[in-house]
Amino acid sequence: MTFLFRRIENWRRNRILKRETISDAIWLKILKQLKSLQGLTKEETTRLRQFVILFLHDKTIFGAHDLEITEEMSVTIAVQACILILELDVAHYDGWEEIIVYPGKFILDYDYADEFGVVHHAHKIASGEAWLAGPVILSWQDAAGVDAKYGDNVVIHEFAHKLDMRHQGANGFPILHANMSTQVWHDIFSKAYAGFCARVNRGQKTTIDPYASKSPAEFFAVFSEVFFEAPLVVKHDFPKIYEQLVLFYRQNPAERLGRVSA
Repeated sequence: MTFLFRRIENWRRNRILKRETISDAIWLKILKQLKSLQGLTKEETTRLRQFVILFLHDKTIFGAHDLEITEEMSVTIAVQACILILELDVAHYDGWEEIIVYPGKFILDYDYADEFGVVHHAHKIASGEAWLAGPVILSWQDAAGVDAKYGDNVVIHEFAHKLDMRHQGANGFPILHANMSTQVWHDIFSKAYAGFCARVNRGQKTTIDPYASKSPAEFFAVFSEVFFEAPLVVKHDFPKIYEQLVLFYRQNPAERLGRVSA
């Protein structure tokens, strides 16, 4: 049954790839603009383009507040989402369909229950939000990445949450591969998170956004951002975290930077 399903899915994907495409001009422009894409091999770039086509076929991107979504905007969002699953599969984003894009930052106003069943009210200004089995919400101003701070990437952040949510919700413990140890992941991330939170609470300056101290889920999402956007920071300051992210994403962004330098 699994073999048959794979054959049907491969047939579906090949059919989509034959019928749908991305403008060459837009594709090349985005490849040059985004830091997380620098150093990709020709084979990786080809596969990424295919994943973006499949992603855009399966997802619907809506503009909020009369924002018109262009092809360039759609591809810009999709390519940043797909760089995370370049060595995984687009099926990692199954189970939900919508991406909602606001022109700029937006207000979140909702009630939610914590792990103890206590209901809280959230009212905050946000540049991105990911919902379990629901949409990803983005600020286009931030998703475009034009004025992003070093290491920041709201699209990678929210889609890292989506990968995390595949296993018991967002908790900083995504589904690991067979060659990875859940105990090692837990020990490394727990120790690093505790140490990071201690530094933030003491008011010490950190190379990583202090927002990572908010929860284990945010710790994973923020470190995923920096892993792709500024990999040498994670590799130098948090080498064990870097090693685990290399295993999880099956990518080595620091190595790709070496190709660019060469």
